[in-house]
Amino acid sequence: MPPAQPDVPAYDVEVRRSRRRTRTVTAFRENGRLVVAIPDRFTRVQEREWVRRMVARVEASERRRRPSDEKLAARAAELSRRYLGGQARPTSVTWSSRQGKRWGSCTVSEGTIRISTQLQGMPGWVLDYVLLHELAHLLCAGHGPEFWALLGGYPRLERARGYLEGFAAAAALPTSDDDEPGDRPRDAGAEEPEADAAAPGGEAPAGALF
Repeated sequence: MPPAQPDVPAYDVEVRRSRRRTRTVTAFRENGRLVVAIPDRFTRVQEREWVRRMVARVEASERRRRPSDEKLAARAAELSRRYLGGQARPTSVTWSSRQGKRWGSCTVSEGTIRISTQLQGMPGWVLDYVLLHELAHLLCAGHGPEFWALLGGYPRLERARGYLEGFAAAAALPTSDDDEPGDRPRDAGAEEPEADAAAPGGEAPAGALF
């Protein structure tokens, strides 16, 4: 058995060199892989060092943003209390890797909520919006004025919707080797790598986000 190679990342990493990038290094998720964007002038030694650094930062960031099912349920309960008067009381709130193109879904008759694992690693206020969206469906099944009125107290409602729509648009666009992460919905930056998630598309069934 060949010896382990500690400086080779454990998951798929793509390095993109850019002539326009002079100093900064950025990492972000794209289509299931981690993209590390570096200046074109970097040597191979510098490239390997920065890949190691950015992988470590992304892993640390995603661990902080990946609550367990129990914490997810507790977070939902707090959001219900804060924004819905505690009226939405799901029987369960769990992560699901079988949401397809949906960010979340709920079964009103059973009171169960499922949140896509594709949201893991996204900013907490985006996850909170998706949780609130599904909690609101326990009180109102459709997407009419009554439904949106339930969400009206969430201060980052439009920002979160725009963030998810940005991912939907970005996922449909091809990228070139010289693309700058700043052209994306949010620049990850060298200190705060961005996590990518698949975007929704098409018609969503009743009770599903979008």
